[in-house]
Amino acid sequence: MTPSLPGCPTWPEKFVQRYRAAGYWRGYTFGQMLRERAAEHPERVAVVDGDRHISYRDLDVRADRLAAGLRGLGIGAGDRVVVQLPNIAEFFDVCFALFRLGAVPVFALPSHRLTEISYFCEFSEAAAYITVDVEAGFDHRKLAADVVAKVPGLQVLVAGEPGEFRALSDVDAEPAELPGPWPGDIAFLQLSGGSTGVPKLIPRTHDDYIYSFRASNEICGVTADTVYLGALPIAHNFPMSSPGTFGVLHAGGRVVLARRPSPDEVFPLIERERVTLVAAVPPLALVWLDAAADTEHDLSSLEVLQVGGAKCSEEVARRVRPVLGATLQQVFGMAEGLVNYTRLDDPDDVIRTTQGRPISPDDEVLVVDDADNPVAPGETGHLLTRGPYTIRGYYRAEEHNARAFTPDGYYRTGDVVRLTPAGNVVVEGRAKDQINRGGEKIAAEEVENHLLAHPAVHDAAVVSMPDDYLGERTCAFVVPRGTLPKARELIKFVRERGLAAYKVPDRVEFVEQFPQTGVGKVSKRDLREAISRELVPELKRRG
Repeated sequence: MTPSLPGCPTWPEKFVQRYRAAGYWRGYTFGQMLRERAAEHPERVAVVDGDRHISYRDLDVRADRLAAGLRGLGIGAGDRVVVQLPNIAEFFDVCFALFRLGAVPVFALPSHRLTEISYFCEFSEAAAYITVDVEAGFDHRKLAADVVAKVPGLQVLVAGEPGEFRALSDVDAEPAELPGPWPGDIAFLQLSGGSTGVPKLIPRTHDDYIYSFRASNEICGVTADTVYLGALPIAHNFPMSSPGTFGVLHAGGRVVLARRPSPDEVFPLIERERVTLVAAVPPLALVWLDAAADTEHDLSSLEVLQVGGAKCSEEVARRVRPVLGATLQQVFGMAEGLVNYTRLDDPDDVIRTTQGRPISPDDEVLVVDDADNPVAPGETGHLLTRGPYTIRGYYRAEEHNARAFTPDGYYRTGDVVRLTPAGNVVVEGRAKDQINRGGEKIAAEEVENHLLAHPAVHDAAVVSMPDDYLGERTCAFVVPRGTLPKARELIKFVRERGLAAYKVPDRVEFVEQFPQTGVGKVSKRDLREAISRELVPELKRRG
């Protein structure tokens, strides 16, 4: 299979034939998907954004007109476009317009700042950057100006008041016939959580991604009657495809957008729109459960609460049905591919204590030891996988791909798991040097590099520390150089270097030297144990 975008590894031909013969890949694109839904039920509401109720016909027309306008700006097949939009209807206009052109969105998150956005634009050689005017008090137009200073020639389009740039609403033209992409072409590039440096870019094709949410719909009971609330940032893989917004649009259902995930915004939307399905990360689910106990809003329409992004504790899982009257569905997956679900009819103990089983009969899952030998059934080991919607390599990352994938195409997820006799996955932790802060993945090395730029820092090691609310927070251990800096000074320094807020260290500890492993490497395990020991008396004092 020849990649449509240079630098994107793809499946060997024998796997392509296998997945097509099995009916997983049906030769179908995102543009065709929307066109079919608009023809089947043009007046049905597709997207709700505040007071705006956008029908499938309107969404189809909006995508066509925007695609024609973008083409007039010189954006065409294969061009990369960095998309940084919050939960607004324009996100879908942009996505489907780019899909129709065969252009390739690079999905950034609203929380990303100069470090990440400029990298995405430079590394992907983006033709354009599409963003919003102001979100959560942050002026993205100022960020765009800083990005353009680093990436000259980049076109910037702004949803809302454009400032010095072009308004997205002005990019409009009469629809024209477009050749469109092939189903096996790269549809978009997503971001990896990554364990080193900035995120890697994940190439997803029309064929493989549509299969993932089409099959998810069957598992999750998504139909044209489903009303899905997008409360998490919808550019994330989880709320995009598990089954997420795209899965619901594929089924002809309704997507309701929340700008903020707080109960005071989410609960009125559930009541008003009669939401049936919503997804959350564990800390957010806990906030909703606490707030639902005494809310005046009618949440009785809610049928399923999905919890994913990080492991859901059994204590939280037990509360879902008594408090919300909804079925909990645990979701464990990755933007690189493999997704596991507890099934809606699983026994309660399976839903509470496991992270489910894979989507596809052709999801190949291995649990191995450090030498890649299979472990005994029920034993803990490293999770490896390949399948019809799991990538075969990151975009333009040949050296990293050689480490992240086995020679026969298995992806090394970095997760440590065990399998139950019934084939359900139980997540035990991470093998990689990565921190999962409430579902947001943080690469320790990236934060360390920013700390090391401070003149008073000799060395830095960032590790996770346990947290009852987020699961993990970040602690930066620092060996100072010269005059001892203040912790708040280092935190301010990292924040001002343009790093996303969730990556800024939650805590800084100063040490004279780092503990070492037997081969002389920094022992992060010892550092994690040290901060955990220090937290115990602090928690007792608070208690």
